[in-house]
Amino acid sequence: MRSDEPTRLANIITSLFRDQSITTEQVVVDETSTVDLVAGADAQDDCAVFRMNGDQELVVGSDYVRGPKFRLCEMGYLSEYDLGHYLVAANVSDIAAMGAHPIGLLSVVRYPPDMTDDSFENLMQGIKDACAKFRCPNIGGDIGSAERLILSASALGTCRRGGALFRTGAKPGDLVCITSPTGLAGAAMEYLRAQRPCAIIDELHLETMLDSWRRPVARVDEGIALSACRRVTACQDTSDGLKATIECIASASGAGIAVFEDSVPVPEPAAAVARHLDLDPLGLVFGDSVDFELTFTAPSDAVDQLRNEIGLHVIGEVTDDTDVVLCRSDGGRTPLPGKAWKHTVDEAGG
Repeated sequence: MRSDEPTRLANIITSLFRDQSITTEQVVVDETSTVDLVAGADAQDDCAVFRMNGDQELVVGSDYVRGPKFRLCEMGYLSEYDLGHYLVAANVSDIAAMGAHPIGLLSVVRYPPDMTDDSFENLMQGIKDACAKFRCPNIGGDIGSAERLILSASALGTCRRGGALFRTGAKPGDLVCITSPTGLAGAAMEYLRAQRPCAIIDELHLETMLDSWRRPVARVDEGIALSACRRVTACQDTSDGLKATIECIASASGAGIAVFEDSVPVPEPAAAVARHLDLDPLGLVFGDSVDFELTFTAPSDAVDQLRNEIGLHVIGEVTDDTDVVLCRSDGGRTPLPGKAWKHTVDEAGG
């Protein structure tokens, strides 16, 4: 069944987002600053409306995702629901990297004429469920037809005045940390593109790797904790890969970064894929793997404080030169392995 846009709005969107303004909880930024959703998607008006009280900053980001042009989608591993979930995670992750509380998501969903109502509803349900997971209601946007499925969104967040985290403040002596190991998304791509199945990987690791695409996690609570610490000097998410993230923080901060090989966690699924395909496991960990982890820098005593609040791994240190290097366990120093993400026509990640 394929309905027109007004019918889908009436039968699917209205049902999915009924009473949103009433049920969305107030966002408490600090003791004196709050945000309330006055009119959301349920209002079916031209815009959503927030009532903001107190001294706070608005954080806004926007991301387009490749939708059905994801290679894993073309290979049959991602559903419309998964694409909706991914769209939200990709956008909210940027809000998390700034240390902000998410307050709303504006989604753009353009669909082809042959998209069925069931597929459309599954996509919107994925968006709605991910928004609920990350406490970032889908407050509106744009829905309509197009030559193919096109997905984009803008995420809104808020933080205390002066609380936003940037990429530019890393200082020599700061430790470099990540919230969780990277490389799962990249390992999934390498394994499935190689078309060299392995029974052990299929049984033990494939679903874990696919979940990094189907159910990626935006590190909202971790980002809020980093901002609340008030000692984090730089932060960025790893959606372009760990190598690209570290190099970006170093360049933006005018500093160098030394990463210690023995401190870099390698998730077992990535290690298994590397063994099976004869790849460098660190190349998967650092390469263009779209893992939505946070990479941040902070003084060592601040990192000790944060250990009690969030999961983290210390992987390196900011230096007073401009080199970004991997300090090998044998004493050698090399560039970071892996291929950094580049936004080109032939995008590799997905």
